[in-house]
Amino acid sequence: MVEFNSCHHADSDMTRTPFMPEFDQLPGTLPIFPLPDAVVMPGSDLPLNIFEPRYLNMVADAMGSHRMFGMLQPDPSRENQPEAVFRTGCGGRITSYRETADGRIELVLTGLCRFSIREELPGIRGYRLVQPDWEPYRTDYDAAPAAGVEHRDRLLYLLKNYFRHAHLETDWKTVVDIPPERLVNTLTTLLPLDGLEKQAILEAVSAQERVDTLITALEMQVHEPHGTPQH
Repeated sequence: MVEFNSCHHADSDMTRTPFMPEFDQLPGTLPIFPLPDAVVMPGSDLPLNIFEPRYLNMVADAMGSHRMFGMLQPDPSRENQPEAVFRTGCGGRITSYRETADGRIELVLTGLCRFSIREELPGIRGYRLVQPDWEPYRTDYDAAPAAGVEHRDRLLYLLKNYFRHAHLETDWKTVVDIPPERLVNTLTTLLPLDGLEKQAILEAVSAQERVDTLITALEMQVHEPHGTPQH
């Protein structure tokens, strides 16, 4: 069962709770957590289970400051550089935190804004730090366009086929009511898509680009040619 209970975060106005920073308050230095096949998108929630000592340090330091770190995927195209990561990720804020008896931390990271790496800085306490460039993704703080995006019907048609192929269930009444630009962000975070597909959606600047990129990914997943009529 795939639940879309995090979708209420995805509207720009709703993301701006009293606890969330404004765009000009986003930090100039950001810890990063490289993790394959895992992204967080603006307004979506990513549950994480932290157990490595360096990332326990990272979370402890984040909790003592801005409660933020960046999710980035390793870059498989640079096999000779095991520490290489994609240059684009998304910064999120820790919105739920729980310590376990066996020394782990269970948390929820809520995506705020995507960024490009301006520069990698010397790491501390075992984890990596970057200087993020938030400006290319300033639109993550903008309200959704009043006109919405195109190809909503195509997205829902492919999504239903994908869920059927993957033997997944969800509350379709809830899904149909979610604007597609919000839905794409949450689907990119939650669905078990290939890491390169997730990265392509993450890097797409506009809502329409993200919708179209997800549509292409779903077409590949369910083996449907581009533009197959809906039934």
